[in-house]
Amino acid sequence: MSAKAAALLVSAPSSGQGKTTVTAALARLHARQGRRVRVFKCGPDFLDPFWHQLASGQPAHNIDLWMTGEADARQRLRQAAQQADVVLVEGVMGLHDSDPSAADLARRFALPVLAVIQTGRMAQTLGAIAHGLRHWGEDTRGPLPWAGVLANGAASDSHARLLRQALPDSEWLGHLPQSAAMHLPERHLGLIAAHEMPRAEALARLDAAADLLAATPLGQMSLAEWQARWPAAFDVPDAPDSGDAPESADSPAPEDNAKPLAGRVIAIARDAAFAFIYPANVQTLHALGARTVFFSPLAGDALPACDALWLPGGYPELHAARLAARSDLKAQLHAHAAAGKPIWAECGGMMVLFERLTDASGHTWPLWGLLPGETAMQKRLGGLGMQQWAMSADSASHSQPALPPLRGHTFHYSAARTPLAPIAHTRPAPGSARTSGEAIYQHGSVRASYFHAWLPSSPPMAAWLFGA
Repeated sequence: MSAKAAALLVSAPSSGQGKTTVTAALARLHARQGRRVRVFKCGPDFLDPFWHQLASGQPAHNIDLWMTGEADARQRLRQAAQQADVVLVEGVMGLHDSDPSAADLARRFALPVLAVIQTGRMAQTLGAIAHGLRHWGEDTRGPLPWAGVLANGAASDSHARLLRQALPDSEWLGHLPQSAAMHLPERHLGLIAAHEMPRAEALARLDAAADLLAATPLGQMSLAEWQARWPAAFDVPDAPDSGDAPESADSPAPEDNAKPLAGRVIAIARDAAFAFIYPANVQTLHALGARTVFFSPLAGDALPACDALWLPGGYPELHAARLAARSDLKAQLHAHAAAGKPIWAECGGMMVLFERLTDASGHTWPLWGLLPGETAMQKRLGGLGMQQWAMSADSASHSQPALPPLRGHTFHYSAARTPLAPIAHTRPAPGSARTSGEAIYQHGSVRASYFHAWLPSSPPMAAWLFGA
Protein backbone atom coordinates (compact mmCIF):
# COMPACT_ATOMS: atom_id res chain seq x y z
CA MET A 1 0.00 0.00 0.00
CA SER A 2 1.39 3.39 -0.99
CA ALA A 3 1.12 6.81 0.63
CA LYS A 4 2.11 10.02 -1.16
CA ALA A 5 3.08 13.50 -0.06
CA ALA A 6 5.34 16.33 -1.12
CA ALA A 7 8.70 15.75 0.56
CA LEU A 8 12.15 17.25 1.00
CA LEU A 9 15.30 16.15 2.76
CA VAL A 10 17.03 19.27 4.12
CA SER A 11 20.79 18.87 4.22
CA ALA A 12 24.03 20.89 4.03
CA PRO A 13 27.76 20.56 3.44
CA SER A 14 28.36 20.30 7.20
CA SER A 15 26.91 21.00 10.60
CA GLY A 16 26.41 24.67 11.45
CA GLN A 17 24.99 25.67 8.06
CA GLY A 18 21.47 26.34 9.33
CA LYS A 19 19.60 23.21 8.28
CA THR A 20 17.77 22.78 11.61
CA THR A 21 16.52 26.37 11.58
CA VAL A 22 15.51 26.10 7.92
CA THR A 23 13.69 22.80 8.51
CA ALA A 24 11.81 24.19 11.50
CA ALA A 25 11.06 27.45 9.66
CA LEU A 26 9.70 25.50 6.68
CA ALA A 27 7.51 23.45 8.99
CA ARG A 28 6.26 26.58 10.75
CA LEU A 29 5.54 28.33 7.44
CA HIS A 30 3.51 25.37 6.16
CA ALA A 31 1.63 25.06 9.44
CA ARG A 32 0.75 28.76 9.45
CA GLN A 33 -0.71 28.29 5.98
CA GLY A 34 -2.95 25.50 7.18
CA ARG A 35 -0.96 22.67 5.63
CA ARG A 36 -0.43 19.42 7.44
CA VAL A 37 3.29 18.83 7.90
CA ARG A 38 5.34 16.09 9.53
CA VAL A 39 9.05 16.36 10.31
CA PHE A 40 11.73 13.71 10.86
CA LYS A 41 15.33 13.93 12.00
CA CYS A 42 17.91 11.70 10.32
CA GLY A 43 20.22 10.03 12.82
CA PRO A 44 20.38 10.21 16.62
CA ASP A 45 19.22 13.52 18.04
CA PHE A 46 17.02 14.54 20.96
CA LEU A 47 17.15 18.33 20.66
CA ASP A 48 16.31 19.22 17.06
CA PRO A 49 13.02 17.27 17.15
CA PHE A 50 11.74 19.48 19.99
CA TRP A 51 11.89 22.45 17.58
CA HIS A 52 10.40 20.42 14.74
CA GLN A 53 7.50 19.34 16.92
CA LEU A 54 6.81 22.89 18.05
CA ALA A 55 6.98 24.18 14.47
CA SER A 56 4.76 21.52 12.94
CA GLY A 57 2.38 20.90 15.82
CA GLN A 58 2.95 17.16 15.32
CA PRO A 59 5.26 14.53 16.84
CA ALA A 60 8.75 14.48 15.32
CA HIS A 61 10.54 11.15 15.04
CA ASN A 62 14.04 9.93 14.18
CA ILE A 63 14.82 7.75 11.19
CA ASP A 64 18.15 6.29 10.14
CA LEU A 65 19.19 3.46 7.86
CA TRP A 66 21.42 1.95 10.58
CA MET A 67 20.06 2.92 14.00
CA THR A 68 16.34 2.61 13.30
CA GLY A 69 16.64 0.47 10.16
CA GLU A 70 15.13 0.77 6.71
CA ALA A 71 11.87 -1.03 7.48
CA ASP A 72 11.21 1.16 10.53
CA ALA A 73 12.02 4.35 8.58
CA ARG A 74 9.88 3.33 5.62
CA GLN A 75 6.87 2.60 7.78
CA ARG A 76 7.16 5.88 9.69
CA LEU A 77 7.45 7.83 6.44
CA ARG A 78 4.45 6.07 4.94
CA GLN A 79 2.32 6.70 8.03
CA ALA A 80 3.37 10.35 8.02
CA ALA A 81 2.50 10.70 4.34
CA GLN A 82 -0.95 9.31 5.06
CA GLN A 83 -1.53 12.15 7.52
CA ALA A 84 0.35 15.08 5.96
CA ASP A 85 0.55 17.29 2.89
CA VAL A 86 4.29 17.82 3.32
CA VAL A 87 6.98 15.58 4.84
CA LEU A 88 10.31 17.13 5.82
CA VAL A 89 13.42 15.20 6.85
CA GLU A 90 16.37 17.02 8.38
CA GLY A 91 19.69 15.40 7.52
CA VAL A 92 22.54 14.71 9.92
CA MET A 93 25.91 16.51 9.76
CA GLY A 94 26.93 16.96 6.12
CA LEU A 95 24.99 15.41 3.25
CA HIS A 96 27.58 12.69 2.56
CA ASP A 97 28.92 12.27 6.10
CA SER A 98 28.69 8.86 7.79
CA ASP A 99 27.93 5.51 6.22
CA PRO A 100 25.02 5.28 5.68
CA SER A 101 24.61 9.02 5.12
CA ALA A 102 21.71 11.41 4.64
CA ALA A 103 22.39 11.10 0.91
CA ASP A 104 21.92 7.33 1.18
CA LEU A 105 18.61 7.92 2.94
CA ALA A 106 17.54 10.31 0.18
CA ARG A 107 18.40 7.75 -2.49
CA ARG A 108 16.70 4.90 -0.67
CA PHE A 109 13.39 6.75 -0.32
CA ALA A 110 13.62 9.04 -3.38
CA LEU A 111 13.59 12.16 -1.18
CA PRO A 112 14.58 15.31 -3.12
CA VAL A 113 17.48 17.07 -1.40
CA LEU A 114 17.40 20.75 -0.48
CA ALA A 115 20.95 21.93 0.20
CA VAL A 116 21.23 24.73 2.75
CA ILE A 117 24.63 26.35 2.22
CA GLN A 118 26.13 29.06 4.43
CA THR A 119 27.33 31.64 1.89
CA GLY A 120 28.45 34.57 4.05
CA ARG A 121 32.06 34.23 2.87
CA MET A 122 31.70 33.02 -0.70
CA ALA A 123 30.29 34.01 -4.06
CA GLN A 124 30.41 31.93 -7.26
CA THR A 125 32.07 29.06 -5.41
CA LEU A 126 28.52 28.25 -4.33
CA GLY A 127 28.07 26.61 -7.71
CA ALA A 128 31.04 24.31 -7.20
CA ILE A 129 29.87 23.27 -3.74
CA ALA A 130 26.34 22.61 -4.96
CA HIS A 131 27.67 20.61 -7.92
CA GLY A 132 29.82 18.51 -5.63
CA LEU A 133 26.99 17.86 -3.18
CA ARG A 134 24.71 16.78 -5.99
CA HIS A 135 27.07 14.57 -7.96
CA TRP A 136 29.59 13.18 -5.46
CA GLY A 137 29.28 9.40 -5.29
CA GLU A 138 26.77 9.04 -8.13
CA ASP A 139 29.14 6.81 -10.13
CA THR A 140 28.91 4.12 -7.46
CA ARG A 141 25.65 4.89 -5.65
CA GLY A 142 23.49 6.31 -8.41
CA PRO A 143 22.02 9.78 -9.00
CA LEU A 144 20.83 11.80 -6.02
CA PRO A 145 17.27 13.16 -6.04
CA TRP A 146 17.80 16.91 -6.11
CA ALA A 147 15.53 19.84 -5.27
CA GLY A 148 17.95 22.76 -5.29
CA VAL A 149 19.89 25.19 -3.13
CA LEU A 150 18.93 27.70 -0.47
CA ALA A 151 21.74 30.19 0.13
CA ASN A 152 21.95 31.11 3.81
CA GLY A 153 23.59 34.25 5.18
CA ALA A 154 23.79 36.47 2.10
CA ALA A 155 25.31 39.83 3.09
CA SER A 156 23.28 41.98 0.66
CA ASP A 157 21.09 41.89 -2.41
CA SER A 158 24.16 42.34 -4.65
CA HIS A 159 25.84 39.43 -2.90
CA ALA A 160 22.69 37.37 -3.49
CA ARG A 161 22.83 38.20 -7.21
CA LEU A 162 26.38 36.84 -7.43
CA LEU A 163 25.26 33.69 -5.67
CA ARG A 164 22.33 33.21 -7.98
CA GLN A 165 24.55 33.54 -11.06
CA ALA A 166 26.48 30.48 -9.88
CA LEU A 167 23.48 28.16 -10.19
CA PRO A 168 21.03 27.10 -12.90
CA ASP A 169 17.64 28.75 -12.49
CA SER A 170 16.10 25.35 -11.76
CA GLU A 171 18.33 24.90 -8.70
CA TRP A 172 18.00 28.36 -7.17
CA LEU A 173 15.43 28.36 -4.36
CA GLY A 174 16.35 31.71 -2.90
CA HIS A 175 18.56 33.29 -0.27
CA LEU A 176 18.26 34.14 3.38
CA PRO A 177 19.97 37.27 4.70
CA GLN A 178 22.43 37.39 7.54
CA SER A 179 20.10 37.64 10.52
CA ALA A 180 19.89 36.65 14.17
CA ALA A 181 16.53 35.17 13.29
CA MET A 182 18.32 32.29 11.56
CA HIS A 183 20.10 31.18 14.74
CA LEU A 184 18.39 29.11 17.42
CA PRO A 185 19.93 29.20 20.94
CA GLU A 186 22.63 26.62 21.72
CA ARG A 187 24.67 25.06 24.54
CA HIS A 188 27.34 22.33 24.79
CA LEU A 189 25.23 19.38 23.59
CA GLY A 190 23.50 21.32 20.81
CA LEU A 191 20.38 23.45 20.62
CA ILE A 192 18.54 24.52 23.73
CA ALA A 193 15.34 22.49 23.66
CA ALA A 194 12.26 24.43 22.62
CA HIS A 195 10.37 23.40 25.76
CA GLU A 196 13.02 24.98 28.00
CA MET A 197 11.93 28.42 26.76
CA PRO A 198 8.55 30.09 27.22
CA ARG A 199 6.37 28.76 24.42
CA ALA A 200 5.57 32.27 23.13
CA GLU A 201 9.27 33.12 22.90
CA ALA A 202 10.14 29.87 21.11
CA LEU A 203 7.29 30.36 18.61
CA ALA A 204 8.37 33.96 18.05
CA ARG A 205 11.83 32.71 17.08
CA LEU A 206 10.33 30.25 14.63
CA ASP A 207 8.00 32.89 13.20
CA ALA A 208 10.90 35.29 12.62
CA ALA A 209 12.76 32.61 10.65
CA ALA A 210 9.59 31.62 8.79
CA ASP A 211 8.99 35.26 7.82
CA LEU A 212 12.44 35.42 6.19
CA LEU A 213 11.82 32.14 4.41
CA ALA A 214 8.45 33.38 3.15
CA ALA A 215 10.26 35.98 1.03
CA THR A 216 12.20 33.31 -0.94
CA PRO A 217 11.03 31.45 -4.04
CA LEU A 218 10.92 28.30 -1.90
CA GLY A 219 8.72 29.95 0.69
CA GLN A 220 6.36 31.40 -1.90
CA MET A 221 5.50 28.09 -3.57
CA SER A 222 1.94 26.85 -3.35
CA LEU A 223 1.17 23.37 -2.10
CA ALA A 224 0.32 22.35 -5.66
CA GLU A 225 3.80 23.45 -6.76
CA TRP A 226 5.39 21.43 -3.98
CA GLN A 227 3.37 18.39 -4.95
CA ALA A 228 4.28 18.77 -8.62
CA ARG A 229 8.01 19.34 -8.08
CA TRP A 230 8.78 17.07 -5.13
CA PRO A 231 6.35 14.16 -4.92
CA ALA A 232 7.33 11.13 -2.87
CA ALA A 233 5.63 7.77 -2.46
CA PHE A 234 6.26 5.32 0.36
CA ASP A 235 5.31 1.66 0.05
CA VAL A 236 5.25 -0.84 2.91
CA PRO A 237 2.88 -3.62 3.92
CA ASP A 238 0.07 -2.69 6.26
CA ALA A 239 1.03 -2.98 9.92
CA PRO A 240 -1.02 -2.77 13.12
CA ASP A 241 -0.87 0.29 15.33
CA SER A 242 1.90 0.11 17.90
CA GLY A 243 0.15 1.20 21.04
CA ASP A 244 -1.32 4.01 23.00
CA ALA A 245 1.68 6.29 23.61
CA PRO A 246 0.42 9.84 24.15
CA GLU A 247 3.18 11.37 22.02
CA SER A 248 2.08 9.48 18.90
CA ALA A 249 0.23 6.39 17.83
CA ASP A 250 2.16 5.79 14.63
CA SER A 251 5.21 3.84 15.75
CA PRO A 252 5.91 0.43 14.23
CA ALA A 253 5.11 -2.40 16.61
CA PRO A 254 7.53 -5.12 17.71
CA GLU A 255 7.83 -8.01 15.28
CA ASP A 256 5.89 -10.43 17.47
CA ASN A 257 2.66 -9.93 19.34
CA ALA A 258 3.96 -11.00 22.76
CA LYS A 259 3.36 -8.68 25.70
CA PRO A 260 6.22 -9.56 28.07
CA LEU A 261 5.73 -6.32 30.03
CA ALA A 262 1.97 -6.71 30.39
CA GLY A 263 0.74 -5.34 33.70
CA ARG A 264 4.05 -3.67 34.56
CA VAL A 265 4.24 0.03 35.38
CA ILE A 266 7.41 1.84 34.28
CA ALA A 267 8.18 5.24 35.81
CA ILE A 268 10.07 7.66 33.56
CA ALA A 269 11.80 10.82 34.79
CA ARG A 270 11.00 13.71 32.46
CA ASP A 271 11.93 17.37 32.90
CA ALA A 272 14.76 19.73 31.94
CA ALA A 273 17.31 17.45 33.63
CA PHE A 274 15.96 14.25 32.03
CA ALA A 275 14.68 15.31 28.62
CA PHE A 276 16.40 12.92 26.19
CA ILE A 277 13.52 10.57 25.45
CA TYR A 278 12.80 9.12 22.03
CA PRO A 279 8.99 8.95 21.72
CA ALA A 280 9.50 5.64 19.88
CA ASN A 281 11.07 4.19 23.03
CA VAL A 282 7.94 4.96 25.03
CA GLN A 283 5.79 3.51 22.26
CA THR A 284 7.85 0.32 22.28
CA LEU A 285 7.29 -0.09 26.02
CA HIS A 286 3.56 0.34 25.43
CA ALA A 287 3.63 -2.17 22.57
CA LEU A 288 5.27 -4.65 24.96
CA GLY A 289 2.34 -4.22 27.34
CA ALA A 290 3.74 -1.78 29.89
CA ARG A 291 2.03 1.28 31.27
CA THR A 292 4.25 4.35 31.68
CA VAL A 293 4.00 7.15 34.21
CA PHE A 294 6.11 10.31 34.09
CA PHE A 295 7.46 12.31 37.00
CA SER A 296 9.70 15.33 37.45
CA PRO A 297 12.55 15.20 39.98
CA LEU A 298 13.11 18.94 39.49
CA ALA A 299 9.49 19.72 40.32
CA GLY A 300 9.70 17.78 43.58
CA ASP A 301 7.69 14.76 42.42
CA ALA A 302 7.99 11.56 44.39
CA LEU A 303 8.88 8.33 42.65
CA PRO A 304 5.53 6.97 41.42
CA ALA A 305 4.40 3.49 42.40
CA CYS A 306 6.08 1.36 39.74
CA ASP A 307 7.68 -1.95 38.85
CA ALA A 308 10.64 -0.46 36.98
CA LEU A 309 12.30 2.91 36.47
CA TRP A 310 13.92 4.65 33.49
CA LEU A 311 16.21 7.63 34.09
CA PRO A 312 16.87 9.11 30.62
CA GLY A 313 19.71 11.42 29.65
CA GLY A 314 19.57 15.19 29.81
CA TYR A 315 21.34 17.97 31.67
CA PRO A 316 21.72 16.95 35.33
CA GLU A 317 24.93 19.01 35.51
CA LEU A 318 22.90 22.19 34.98
CA HIS A 319 20.50 21.31 37.80
CA ALA A 320 22.85 19.52 40.20
CA ALA A 321 22.01 21.70 43.21
CA ARG A 322 18.29 20.94 42.98
CA LEU A 323 18.87 17.25 42.34
CA ALA A 324 21.33 17.00 45.23
CA ALA A 325 18.66 18.47 47.52
CA ARG A 326 16.21 15.65 46.71
CA SER A 327 17.13 13.50 49.72
CA ASP A 328 13.54 12.23 49.78
CA LEU A 329 13.75 10.96 46.21
CA LYS A 330 17.19 9.50 46.91
CA ALA A 331 15.69 7.41 49.71
CA GLN A 332 12.83 6.30 47.46
CA LEU A 333 15.27 5.21 44.74
CA HIS A 334 17.35 3.23 47.24
CA ALA A 335 14.19 1.49 48.47
CA HIS A 336 13.19 0.72 44.87
CA ALA A 337 16.60 -0.83 44.16
CA ALA A 338 16.68 -2.70 47.49
CA ALA A 339 13.39 -4.34 46.49
CA GLY A 340 15.13 -5.69 43.38
CA LYS A 341 13.11 -3.56 40.98
CA PRO A 342 14.89 -2.73 37.70
CA ILE A 343 16.42 0.67 36.99
CA TRP A 344 17.78 1.57 33.55
CA ALA A 345 19.81 4.81 33.55
CA GLU A 346 21.17 6.42 30.37
CA CYS A 347 23.95 9.02 30.28
CA GLY A 348 22.67 11.91 32.43
CA GLY A 349 20.40 9.45 34.18
CA MET A 350 23.48 7.42 35.10
CA MET A 351 25.37 10.52 36.25
CA VAL A 352 22.89 11.25 39.05
CA LEU A 353 23.12 7.69 40.35
CA PHE A 354 26.82 8.00 41.21
CA GLU A 355 27.91 9.36 44.57
CA ARG A 356 29.21 12.69 43.25
CA LEU A 357 28.92 14.94 40.19
CA THR A 358 31.40 17.71 39.42
CA ASP A 359 29.92 20.39 37.17
CA ALA A 360 31.66 22.54 34.56
CA SER A 361 32.55 25.19 37.16
CA GLY A 362 34.39 22.62 39.27
CA HIS A 363 31.81 22.42 42.07
CA THR A 364 31.21 18.88 43.33
CA TRP A 365 27.70 17.87 44.38
CA PRO A 366 26.73 14.83 46.45
CA LEU A 367 24.11 12.91 44.51
CA TRP A 368 22.02 9.79 44.88
CA GLY A 369 24.66 7.10 45.46
CA LEU A 370 23.08 4.02 43.93
CA LEU A 371 26.35 3.46 42.04
CA PRO A 372 29.82 3.76 43.59
CA GLY A 373 32.00 6.43 42.01
CA GLU A 374 31.61 9.83 40.44
CA THR A 375 31.27 11.75 37.20
CA ALA A 376 32.84 15.03 36.17
CA MET A 377 32.18 17.41 33.32
CA GLN A 378 35.10 18.02 30.97
CA LYS A 379 35.75 20.39 28.08
CA ARG A 380 36.63 17.62 25.67
CA LEU A 381 33.98 15.43 24.07
CA GLY A 382 33.88 12.13 25.89
CA GLY A 383 31.89 10.06 23.43
CA LEU A 384 30.14 10.46 20.09
CA GLY A 385 28.69 8.09 17.53
CA MET A 386 26.45 5.15 16.78
CA GLN A 387 26.79 2.15 19.09
CA GLN A 388 25.35 -1.33 19.46
CA TRP A 389 24.91 -3.49 22.56
CA ALA A 390 25.06 -7.15 21.59
CA MET A 391 24.31 -8.94 24.82
CA SER A 392 25.59 -12.45 25.39
CA ALA A 393 23.75 -14.96 27.50
CA ASP A 394 26.15 -14.30 30.40
CA SER A 395 25.23 -10.59 30.31
CA ALA A 396 21.66 -11.38 31.25
CA SER A 397 21.64 -14.61 33.21
CA HIS A 398 23.01 -18.10 32.75
CA SER A 399 19.57 -19.30 31.67
CA GLN A 400 18.83 -16.37 29.35
CA PRO A 401 19.54 -16.90 25.64
CA ALA A 402 21.31 -14.19 23.68
CA LEU A 403 18.92 -11.46 22.56
CA PRO A 404 18.83 -9.38 19.37
CA PRO A 405 21.33 -6.49 19.69
CA LEU A 406 20.16 -3.10 20.84
CA ARG A 407 21.24 -0.14 18.71
CA GLY A 408 21.65 3.48 19.73
CA HIS A 409 24.31 6.13 20.16
CA THR A 410 26.53 8.02 22.58
CA PHE A 411 27.21 11.75 23.03
CA HIS A 412 28.60 13.15 26.28
CA TYR A 413 31.04 15.65 27.76
CA SER A 414 31.47 13.97 31.14
CA ALA A 415 33.63 11.08 32.33
CA ALA A 416 32.81 8.43 34.92
CA ARG A 417 35.18 7.00 37.53
CA THR A 418 33.92 3.89 39.31
CA PRO A 419 35.31 0.69 40.86
CA LEU A 420 32.54 -1.26 39.13
CA ALA A 421 33.66 -3.67 36.44
CA PRO A 422 31.47 -3.36 33.33
CA ILE A 423 29.24 -6.30 32.54
CA ALA A 424 29.58 -5.49 28.84
CA HIS A 425 30.66 -2.85 26.35
CA THR A 426 28.81 -1.50 23.38
CA ARG A 427 30.53 -1.65 20.00
CA PRO A 428 30.78 1.19 17.49
CA ALA A 429 28.67 0.84 14.37
CA PRO A 430 30.41 -0.56 11.28
CA GLY A 431 32.44 2.15 9.54
CA SER A 432 32.63 4.31 12.67
CA ALA A 433 35.81 6.28 13.31
CA ARG A 434 35.62 5.28 16.97
CA THR A 435 37.29 2.09 18.09
CA SER A 436 35.89 1.81 21.62
CA GLY A 437 32.41 1.39 22.99
CA GLU A 438 30.65 2.45 26.17
CA ALA A 439 30.73 0.50 29.42
CA ILE A 440 27.52 -1.10 30.66
CA TYR A 441 27.44 -1.22 34.46
CA GLN A 442 25.27 -3.31 36.74
CA HIS A 443 24.99 -2.92 40.51
CA GLY A 444 22.17 -4.93 42.00
CA SER A 445 19.05 -4.15 39.98
CA VAL A 446 20.58 -0.99 38.50
CA ARG A 447 21.91 -1.05 34.94
CA ALA A 448 23.51 2.10 33.58
CA SER A 449 25.60 3.40 30.71
CA TYR A 450 26.42 6.45 28.62
CA PHE A 451 24.71 4.49 25.82
CA HIS A 452 21.38 5.94 24.60
CA ALA A 453 19.26 2.99 23.45
CA TRP A 454 16.83 2.94 20.53
CA LEU A 455 14.43 0.40 22.03
CA PRO A 456 12.52 -0.46 18.81
CA SER A 457 15.74 -2.02 17.47
CA SER A 458 15.39 -4.88 19.98
CA PRO A 459 12.06 -5.19 21.80
CA PRO A 460 13.30 -8.38 23.53
CA MET A 461 16.18 -6.44 25.10
CA ALA A 462 13.79 -3.65 26.07
CA ALA A 463 11.64 -6.26 27.81
CA TRP A 464 14.73 -7.64 29.57
CA LEU A 465 15.84 -4.22 30.78
CA PHE A 466 12.49 -3.42 32.36
CA GLY A 467 11.22 -6.91 33.15
CA ALA A 468 11.15 -8.78 36.39
